[in-house]
Amino acid sequence: MTKEERKVIFASSLGTVFEWYDFYLYGTLAAIIGKQFFSNLDPNSQVIFSLLAFAAGFIVRPFGAIFFGRLGDMIGRKYTFLVTILIMGLSTFIVGVLPNFASIGIAAPVILIGLRLLQGLALGGEYGGAATYVAEHAPQGKRGAYTSWIQTTATMGLFLSLLVILGTRTLIGEAAFAEWGWRVPFLVSIFLLAVSVWIRLSMNESPAFKKMKEEGKTSKAPLTESFGEWKNLKIVILALVGLTMGQAVVWYTGQFYALFFLTGALKVDGPTANILIAISLLIGTPFFIIFGTLSDKIGRKPIIMAGCLIAALTYFPLFKALTEAANPDLAAAQAKNKVTVTADPKECSFQFNPTGVAKFTSSCDIAKQKLAASSVSYDNIEGPAGQPAVIKIGESEISTAVTPEIIEATRAGAEKKLADLKAAATPDAKAVAAAEASLKALSDPKTAKDATLTGKIKGTLKAAGYPEKADPEKMNKPLMVAILALLVVYVTMVYGPIAAMLVEMFPTRIRYTSMSLPYHIGNGWFGGLLPATALAIVAQTGNMYNGLWYPIIFASITFVVGMLFVKETKNVDIYKND
Repeated sequence: MTKEERKVIFASSLGTVFEWYDFYLYGTLAAIIGKQFFSNLDPNSQVIFSLLAFAAGFIVRPFGAIFFGRLGDMIGRKYTFLVTILIMGLSTFIVGVLPNFASIGIAAPVILIGLRLLQGLALGGEYGGAATYVAEHAPQGKRGAYTSWIQTTATMGLFLSLLVILGTRTLIGEAAFAEWGWRVPFLVSIFLLAVSVWIRLSMNESPAFKKMKEEGKTSKAPLTESFGEWKNLKIVILALVGLTMGQAVVWYTGQFYALFFLTGALKVDGPTANILIAISLLIGTPFFIIFGTLSDKIGRKPIIMAGCLIAALTYFPLFKALTEAANPDLAAAQAKNKVTVTADPKECSFQFNPTGVAKFTSSCDIAKQKLAASSVSYDNIEGPAGQPAVIKIGESEISTAVTPEIIEATRAGAEKKLADLKAAATPDAKAVAAAEASLKALSDPKTAKDATLTGKIKGTLKAAGYPEKADPEKMNKPLMVAILALLVVYVTMVYGPIAAMLVEMFPTRIRYTSMSLPYHIGNGWFGGLLPATALAIVAQTGNMYNGLWYPIIFASITFVVGMLFVKETKNVDIYKND
């Protein structure tokens, strides 16, 4: 590798790390941002709107790919992806200085959403430019190795954002961080941007584009050529369905859904889950380079297809093993005391309620909502029409029909518990406060029924061995890291070689445009929607593992389509323009 080639890889990779760092900051700090910019709304609505603003960045990525891809194919790779990093970096910095809702009112969230849209558009143009730029500088036979460095950038960007956030929180404390310290990671990005722009300004245009421009063969209508001519549109569709769709769901499962599964379904505390994910990323990241380099020898297609297939076949056993390692008490309770909900199917509605805003009124909906709130997996059994739902935990049955007698008995039990806690030699302040809150809810006619049912379910679950949270002392952390690292290795298999393969699928004159669109539809839509869709599947079926069907199905489709219709590309001459 020459000095110039090392400089090309470093400049492209560094800039893309910064781009992903900027992008991930918002996702990681969405809860705090919701309080700052949507403070006029209730807490649940704050979460909704902050997540909608975050999702806006994913939705517009394909449009950024089209817009900046067209510019890249018409005026050049270097200047186009120099513009994308400027837009991304400045948008992020402005978030750090943007006044909140309390200062400027409705203008604050409007500007914030506008900045998120700009970030998404810029990211849509950045990846295609960086991958194309590096690939067109790489010598024949080494494109997989060279472009695999670009593939490490998303992981490194996520890791860097977590590092800066954790460092700032530790340095100034949680209270100061929630008030003003959350701005620091956004403001720091201006230094990262300055370094990246300085390096990129010193770069030369890619030799493939330069040669094509000198010959007068640049495309005057790259969008029309890419998507208006069937011979190219067919390849775009194959690149999406036979490559990036499966790559995206494997990528998001290994790096995002695994984290959500740990903290949500398995009730692992946030700091522990973040540290374990960070360690697994450090272990797995070198495999991007390993598989990228290997693809130069054996081909891109076998590695990507193998990654999709192995992931689809092993997700269920791996996530079940992760449950046993992270929360063995939960795994034991699930095996010993299964939970079922017997209800009239006509009473059961769609149970997707990620923000807690939806109101459940039927007995079936109430039963499922209570179990979902406790992250309990359950099976559905069809019950007789018109009868209230019944929850069965092991051998214990709980009817959702709560009578006044049951409420009174529960309230009497709560009074006795509170008295016993206060009579202890050294009363537990937290336990006393919780008991007082419970008794207050049971004494209020408006909340007594709900509080009674909640208490009965929680008490029965506890008696059946279901833990309220994962016990850190019982976690098998080495095994957890091993499983999480293996999930990251799957990511490296599908993601390491894909930049080189996408570059090689399209001629130089429309490469930037053509490769960017399927990549960002795959990753922005199929991948970006994975967490929410998987959560919806879990909420509807009651089984915490069923969300895995989303990545399994799409990875399997990509494997079949890719094996049948996608051609190997490692020996393609990328200087060819027809």
